[in-house]
Amino acid sequence: MRIAFFTDSYLPYTSGVVRSLVTFRKELESRGHKVFIFAPRYGGEGEEEGVYRFRSLRAPTFKDFALAFPLSPGLPALLETLGVEIIHVHSPFLMGSLGAVMARRLGLPLVGTYHTLYEEYTHYFPLIPSLVKRLVRFYTIGFYNRCDLVIAPSQGVKNYLRERGLKVPVNSIPTGIELERFKNLNPFWLRERLGLTGEEKIVLHVGRLGKEKNIPFILRSFARVSYLLPQAKLVLVGNGPLRSYLEALARDLAIEKRVIFAGGFAFHEMPQVYAGAQMLAFASQTETQGLVVAEAKAAGIPVVAVRAMGVEEAVVSGEDGFLTPPEEGVFAHKLMELLSNDVLRKRMGHKAQENARAFSAKLMAQKLEYCYNELRKEGKCRCLLK
Repeated sequence: MRIAFFTDSYLPYTSGVVRSLVTFRKELESRGHKVFIFAPRYGGEGEEEGVYRFRSLRAPTFKDFALAFPLSPGLPALLETLGVEIIHVHSPFLMGSLGAVMARRLGLPLVGTYHTLYEEYTHYFPLIPSLVKRLVRFYTIGFYNRCDLVIAPSQGVKNYLRERGLKVPVNSIPTGIELERFKNLNPFWLRERLGLTGEEKIVLHVGRLGKEKNIPFILRSFARVSYLLPQAKLVLVGNGPLRSYLEALARDLAIEKRVIFAGGFAFHEMPQVYAGAQMLAFASQTETQGLVVAEAKAAGIPVVAVRAMGVEEAVVSGEDGFLTPPEEGVFAHKLMELLSNDVLRKRMGHKAQENARAFSAKLMAQKLEYCYNELRKEGKCRCLLK
């Protein structure tokens, strides 16, 4: 099968969406398929096999993100030359809209993945957030109703889309974890990298330092823990616009010496980062899946997370971690319970690693491949009727 992925973000930009693209492409190609990527140009990319870049400009409110100009008169001919049989869009906006137009024009099946709760990110727009939120919801549901099939990263997102008016078929397929990346890890690597002595107990958070990740909740919860357990350290991995605010909040909470803003790490280093912590703390309530939760489990560490859509499907509360209500006292109590009980923490870590097998990238790619094959068997394209 020859598949075209249309996306508004791709390497060298890093995000859960990009990780999904890279992982599924790798696994599908290992199964004998060919995946072509149509994405923005960030500048400095060399020639990339199977990747087609579009001219772009940097987003005014988020300079790391590139907005593509979805214009290419020769694109239909290129897709035909490549022998593309399925178009899979990974955004409902610029490049995703272009992919949908190409599917309609060429009579190809159109698949769309709903990666992000777009209406929960409207705080990045300079317009009236409440108005933008309604418009984004109306637009995105309308866009995905043009697809022959929608992929939701979790059952919770599938239900969310149905409740908001999605009428086309939806399948729940999370982004898989490449389990082989999480073998033979060095539990001291992170401590050596950060200059820690080995006596600290590390609570890890991985994610963009943005409003949607609810990191102030993590800081305030950790402050309660640190007063009782001085050797606890909170390591925040990631960059983002909220860093200065979070640093100031750590000072206000008098925990600035116990919080490490570690910045970003290379993709190949992340398994070592997870393995060096005692647990992952996660409080975002806007995730479609919570990929970092599954990665932490694959590295063998338990998770304490706020119960929310997407994330709650990745944690078996009481078995490989804890899910809590959005209450700082309860969250802090569960952090403390794991930090102070080595036996419980190790038992949950072993169970986490075992349960992570359910998120195998190979298994998820097989499910997506099955969906593609079923669409091709049907011999029809819903988008032609819209």
